Amino acid sequence: MSTPVKAPRLRLAGRLRKQPPGRARPDDSSVAAGTVGPWQRAWRQLRRDRAACAALAVVVLLVAVAAAAPLLARLGGWSPDTFDENAIDPYLGGMPRGSFGGMGSTHWLGVEPVTGRDLFARVVYGAQVSLLIAFAATAIVVVVGTTAGISAGYFGGRVDTLLSRAMDLTMSFPSLIFMIAMMSVAQDINRVALMTAVIGLFGWPGIARVVRGETLSLRHHEYVDAATVGGSSALRILTREILPNVSGPVIAYTTLLVPGMISTEAALSFLGVGVRPPTSSWGQMISEAVTYYDTDPMFFVIPSAFLFLAVLAFTVLGDALRDILDPRGGRS
Repeated sequence: MSTPVKAPRLRLAGRLRKQPPGRARPDDSSVAAGTVGPWQRAWRQLRRDRAACAALAVVVLLVAVAAAAPLLARLGGWSPDTFDENAIDPYLGGMPRGSFGGMGSTHWLGVEPVTGRDLFARVVYGAQVSLLIAFAATAIVVVVGTTAGISAGYFGGRVDTLLSRAMDLTMSFPSLIFMIAMMSVAQDINRVALMTAVIGLFGWPGIARVVRGETLSLRHHEYVDAATVGGSSALRILTREILPNVSGPVIAYTTLLVPGMISTEAALSFLGVGVRPPTSSWGQMISEAVTYYDTDPMFFVIPSAFLFLAVLAFTVLGDALRDILDPRGGRS
């Protein structure tokens, strides 16, 4: 009787078993990827985008500057309302002494013409006001818009009709004109709180439409039907089943809302109906600097540069998050 020949596949299996222990098998990466959550994958994708990482660093720095505005102003040695008469030249129409708008060891970013107020202190306090209004207005828009959108998409019928018409009605208003009118009429109310409420009032329909569309595509999924059959209440289904699945587009849209809110606050303050002195604001500073752009350009450049940097950083970060968290709604 002849000796049986071993099958080639056995020799192949033997070679696979003899692989060095430090060498990964082909399916190791897929197994490891399966254990990574969606937010960890999003963070890894974000870290690979250099522009997004730079924008995130700028955003974190601006938020830190806004949060530490009183401390930074004390380090600079000046408050935003302190006048330094020695820093301006009365014989030159109140222009700052020295080059680049009076920049130096005493005033790091120079001084304001005529008054001599320290620009560094005004800029950091302006960051605090601008970001506070932008974040608070964005929070109002996200909460109201998400609530309206998820309710319209899930309940449908009359609820959807009523909320959809409210979205259309709000979006039909010329928002900037109405903001100017409302801010001009209300004189004795806290300007920061009023601006936050007015900006938030006209901003919620956009995110409500996004959330409504996502909810319409999710309400007939199996896990929603299973929760309904299991006796879960509508509130539990909305908060436990649907809301987590629309969180990606909501976060991406939220990041894109912030630069628009910053620009709106700056525009209202620039037109003189927003934040008023002695409260500092980038838009207010740019409005005051228009008179001196040819004689003291640094007074115009510094707040404009901070405003441009903030809007650019939030826009780049928002675009990156949209492509990662909401690829279907991203750029084509």
